[in-house]
Amino acid sequence: MSVLSAAVLLFLVLDPLGNVPFFLCVLNKVEERRRKAIILRELGIAFGVLAFFLFCGQYLLLLLQISEPSLSIAGGIILFIIAIRMIFLGSEKVFEDTLEGEPLIVPLAIPSVAGPSAMATVLLLMAREPARWPEWLAALAAACLLSGVILFYSSSLIRILGDRVLSATERLMGMILTTVAVEMFLSALRSLYR
Repeated sequence: MSVLSAAVLLFLVLDPLGNVPFFLCVLNKVEERRRKAIILRELGIAFGVLAFFLFCGQYLLLLLQISEPSLSIAGGIILFIIAIRMIFLGSEKVFEDTLEGEPLIVPLAIPSVAGPSAMATVLLLMAREPARWPEWLAALAAACLLSGVILFYSSSLIRILGDRVLSATERLMGMILTTVAVEMFLSALRSLYR
């Protein structure tokens, strides 16, 4: 795998376009001048977590005796619960406890950007070819940078989209997340029974 293809893969897994409505909803009650600083901070934290998993993830999983399929199954279950609640309640209800004040780490940095699928992806890249760690780190940085640009300018979409379109987009994102969650769960089960 080339650096470019790894960066594209990581960009797709980070899913910045899918995260735009979620970021807008979580940051809806935060003052507009603070939103961009929060987005930059959360993206920096997410990059740090993913870089940590790139270098130390395998050792952490070995220490805790957690297999990669277990990580995918757990991530799929959590993502599925969040997605179902987003479809029927909207993401404001899912994360109503975090909407007071500024969010820190959860739910924006983790699990929105640096979720189980992103952690599993960097783990797999490193497990296959550990000698190419500078390339994987560069691919991760490029994917995070491009995701950051999209999310950084997402706050201006509030004025363009409006509440109804934002609500519909959130529910659509919830439906897409259910399929992603089910696929994570099923692919982990398939890998267990090979």
